[in-house]
Amino acid sequence: MEPQNITHVSEFLLLGLSDNPEWQTLLFGTFLSMYLVTGLGNLLIILAVTSDSYLHTPMYFFLSNLSLADIGFISTTVPKMLNDIHTHHKIISYVDCLIQLCLLNFFGCIDSLLLTTMAYDRFAAICLPLHYPVIMNPRLCGLLVLVSFFISLFYSQLHCFMMLQLTFCTDVEIPSFFCDTPQLLNLACSDTSTNTILVYCICAIFGGVPVSGIFFSYMRITSSILRVPSSGGRYKALSTCGSHLSVICLFYGTGLGVYLSSVVSHSLRSGAVASVMYVIVTPMLNPFIYILRNSDIKKALQRLLSRTAYF
Repeated sequence: MEPQNITHVSEFLLLGLSDNPEWQTLLFGTFLSMYLVTGLGNLLIILAVTSDSYLHTPMYFFLSNLSLADIGFISTTVPKMLNDIHTHHKIISYVDCLIQLCLLNFFGCIDSLLLTTMAYDRFAAICLPLHYPVIMNPRLCGLLVLVSFFISLFYSQLHCFMMLQLTFCTDVEIPSFFCDTPQLLNLACSDTSTNTILVYCICAIFGGVPVSGIFFSYMRITSSILRVPSSGGRYKALSTCGSHLSVICLFYGTGLGVYLSSVVSHSLRSGAVASVMYVIVTPMLNPFIYILRNSDIKKALQRLLSRTAYF
């Protein structure tokens, strides 16, 4: 690829959430606390799953991978934002911007695919209980995570390749605290109509297929639960899906909120504020949802903490 076809700039300016100097200390403390809580919460889930043999099941195997992806997801943006606030230097190089863009799309996609595999796991457990151990064998579980990894890698590279085709000349201020595909498309001084169509098509495919899979799984799960004669049996079946459904609603709900805010609102900063919910708050709340709503996780953490205190 010819150098002149890539870009005319070597760096971008991230405007962040606020220019008010009085807010910087509060923003730094708030987002540092959220980052540490997210890392600790997700690490606790990973430790609980790996250390407790009772949790060596497909559902918790996928959950530990989801927690790992959430740590990567929030680590893509927050450390850079904290550094920008601390140093008052909000410049990001062109290469670093593309790396951040690729990582953000990679972890976002793998989150979506892991939520889909977890929906399939709940479908197999509730709708096909007698065949569940055969269907969700360790080999298939490992294969599903590996396939999710490579699909996410391909998805992120598609976004990166499309951004490499754009030309940036002037006005390289990004009204956010991280590099995102829509922001870069708005800054490009070359024709972006083809790239915009491709972005929508790619997002529709890579987002629509997992959502359709989750919807189909829960349609079948709902149908099976309604056929259970006892209310206790229905409640037990629903309780195994409660945490997963909460995380799904949070992940896709905040993602949809970011999209709608960018379409409806004319304020550039409002999109950045909405993005906080998607890229920071969601990974932070996921472990709380599972820890508070899942009795197996709570018991495993109690056993883990008791062993740690004993030693």
